[in-house]
Amino acid sequence: MLKPPERTRIKICGLTREQDVDAAVAAGADAIGFVLYPKSPRHVTPARAAELARRLPPMVTPVLLFVNASATDIAAACATVPGATLQFHGDESPADCATAATRAGRTYWRAARIPIDGAQAFDLVKFAHDYASAQALLLDTLVDGFGGGGKTFDWSLLPPSAPAHLVLSGGLTPANVGGAIVQLRGRGLSLAVDVSSGVEADGPDGKPLKGIKDADKIHQFVAAVRAADPQSF
Repeated sequence: MLKPPERTRIKICGLTREQDVDAAVAAGADAIGFVLYPKSPRHVTPARAAELARRLPPMVTPVLLFVNASATDIAAACATVPGATLQFHGDESPADCATAATRAGRTYWRAARIPIDGAQAFDLVKFAHDYASAQALLLDTLVDGFGGGGKTFDWSLLPPSAPAHLVLSGGLTPANVGGAIVQLRGRGLSLAVDVSSGVEADGPDGKPLKGIKDADKIHQFVAAVRAADPQSF
């Protein structure tokens, strides 16, 4: 008997303001991401992440994003944000991730940084086996630095089946997320999507204001995901 497709879950990442957290929750986001990487323009301190996370109702998960942080710093941050999932987005090895997550007593996601033109060469199946202790793999585009580049890779070149829960990220917008879901549904154990720059407010130059979200874009993004899901959802 075929397993029915699951509802695509949604994470809104890089939030820095109360009104943006509230807008994401109101739109129906399942998870909210806080960037604890000091070099990111969307960076918040652990104390600030804790303030924002306290606004979350039950069943909306806070996610703390780290880049090459120490296990000590990770555990300290987790102590301020109860119930948070960890997201490792740097050069962390499987042992690094497992050690930090175990010490903090949390589950974790591992970012897979996939080349824009080389998705076919990226061995996602091996990556999934290497990080078998991860709750999910976040598929992001390889850019200079660590994430947040607002660029997509060629989703169609990913393998037809990967032994992991997948979270698609990198350049998603209300305009393209539906097509991405249609292409990737069924290629992992489940599929979720993660957006940051695609729902940010536009600055005077037309470029996203990093860390400042647009409530209308958040609602449009969630609506596009729901439209791509089976009508039973």
